[in-house]
Amino acid sequence: MPSSYSVNCSILLTDAPLLDRPRLAKDAGFGSVEFWWPFDSPVPTDREVNAFVAAIRDAGVQLTGLNFAAGDMPAGERGILSDPSRAQAFRDNIDVTVGIGEQLGTKAFNALYGNRIEGVDPAEQDEVAAANLAAAGKATDCIGAVVLIEPVSGAAAYPIKIATDAVDVIRRVSTEFDVRTLRLLADLYHLDVNGDDITVAIDNYGDIIGHVQIADSPGRGEPGTGALDLARHLSHLERVGYDGFIGLEYKATRQDPFAWLRQSTPPPKESPL
Repeated sequence: MPSSYSVNCSILLTDAPLLDRPRLAKDAGFGSVEFWWPFDSPVPTDREVNAFVAAIRDAGVQLTGLNFAAGDMPAGERGILSDPSRAQAFRDNIDVTVGIGEQLGTKAFNALYGNRIEGVDPAEQDEVAAANLAAAGKATDCIGAVVLIEPVSGAAAYPIKIATDAVDVIRRVSTEFDVRTLRLLADLYHLDVNGDDITVAIDNYGDIIGHVQIADSPGRGEPGTGALDLARHLSHLERVGYDGFIGLEYKATRQDPFAWLRQSTPPPKESPL
């Protein structure tokens, strides 16, 4: 199994309990996994954290990516860091998230920006977001890791939709807070759905891409179930120097969600972030 692929265990292998999924990924031949925030609250109990860490370690896989707390995602939330009323909750979550990463050697943390909130000035949300991202960036820098900013589709109120939107946030945090540990999460599915030119985005921002995720488009299924030329884009990423992990973040449509790998060409060679 190509070692540069990392299984997103929050969207794949969902027939099994969450803590069983790292082992199932290992059994399927993968050495790396990633997760959305796996707890019900921004600050879970020590017992919950320890059980999650043990599940990763016992499976013998690397946790390559972890999301910060993002609110109630099934209900449509896409992050809390730009919500002024939950700024402290996000700050508290930073300590827990980075603490998990420090134990497991995780080098990338996805910070979903958060939807626009009715009745709250967008400029105020952006100010809060920049300060929170600066705090997250400083914390991850202490363990040699980065914060990822992700354009997202399917959420009309989410303001970060194309690569340029994310890069603007990254540059603001760099300029205002002198924090340079933010990177672009290039989810090729989301970029395509939102009408971004993936080729241009890779050319323009390849040097600040900190992580890549894939699903086919339309449909968000396995590669080969849609029309997105993922092989071409992955080759392009390799040419511009991206040598990190490729997160498999798609919705399984077949009994074996990894069957497509046996019919595809190898991805770019792995190198940790």
